[in-house]
Amino acid sequence: MQIEFEFLYALLLLLVIPGLYILYSKYNSEKKESILKFSSLKIVKKSIMGKNFLRKHLPFVLMIGILGLTIIGLANPQIPTLSVEKSINLSIVLDGSESMAASDYTPTRLDAAKGAISNLVTKIGSQNNVGVVLFESGATTISYLSPDKEKTVNAISSIEQGQGATAIGDGLALGIDMASSIPDKKGVVILLSDGVHNSGLVTPDEAIDYAKINRIQIHTIGLGSVEPVYLRDDIYGEPQYAELDENTLVTIAQETGGNYYKSLDEQTLNEIFFTLSSNLEYEMEYSTIRDWFVAASIGLLLIDVYVIYGRYRIVA
Repeated sequence: MQIEFEFLYALLLLLVIPGLYILYSKYNSEKKESILKFSSLKIVKKSIMGKNFLRKHLPFVLMIGILGLTIIGLANPQIPTLSVEKSINLSIVLDGSESMAASDYTPTRLDAAKGAISNLVTKIGSQNNVGVVLFESGATTISYLSPDKEKTVNAISSIEQGQGATAIGDGLALGIDMASSIPDKKGVVILLSDGVHNSGLVTPDEAIDYAKINRIQIHTIGLGSVEPVYLRDDIYGEPQYAELDENTLVTIAQETGGNYYKSLDEQTLNEIFFTLSSNLEYEMEYSTIRDWFVAASIGLLLIDVYVIYGRYRIVA
């Protein structure tokens, strides 16, 4: 069973337990030395025989159990209960830079991406809103957030190939604004890029921080190929190839609670979008089990009180 902790840092308090054990051992050791020093062996033997070893140390063991359960309860442990359907604001952020004209996808990377995105949009439920952002040297809105899927698909089909650089940060910032513009829905961004961030006003790290502030989840898709893809020769006649910065895309996804997907051709790209369409509207719901630990802690406390002060009490 998978357990999540809302306040994971609270578990650091468990480090107190080994310290208490050391102090307890030291206390008992000094007490034993004192008895040996001031009492006869006969008295010591009688004292040891008169008290059961387990009963002698049971109050401390129970106290440690109470402390451990209380600390775990403070961390608010949670377990997954079920996957629940959530209505979402979905913002699709598409790379339209020069490298997306590469023909290793049929007919080009951009056209393959447009087709896969359109298929996803048609499968999104009517209760969800979808919008599209296109970026190259800057970012622009292609289709505003709307439940009208036909309008969104038509806007996607109108996207034309650009010749600019790759402003991933700008595209994400606009997509995050879009996903958070309508309240009371889960905000999700799908970022699709085949390049390296090299333009724009917003860095990917700044976009990540912005997504966290707005509680936006970002899934990233990296478009690439098995072999390097030639783009053009630079002004010095040197060949230039399309590059994919997977590290940045992985970081964006991980930091915002999303997933990173690697596409190598139009088939894997369609498979990725099929997976997204199946899982996008569902998320795991967690229920707290903190009360279980609180109840167990109270139960041990009552046992400890009885052991110390009850019929078989150790301490008078």
